[in-house]
Amino acid sequence: MRAIQIIGAILIAAGLFILIKSPSYSSDKSLFKVGSVEATVKQDRTIPPWAGGAALAAGVVLVVAGLRKR
Repeated sequence: MRAIQIIGAILIAAGLFILIKSPSYSSDKSLFKVGSVEATVKQDRTIPPWAGGAALAAGVVLVVAGLRKR
């Protein structure tokens, strides 16, 4: 397999993972800090499904492009 096809396969796998599992990540945001006292907020954010769809589409394009160059 060429490098383009390997990158395409990785993008396809990542896109499918995002579409199926909808993973999330934590984000810490500092509201204010006065002296040694600090108030923070922890937010859980999900990765939007359109990002998974875009990764999936880009992966398919790369795999097809890698097959056509043979």
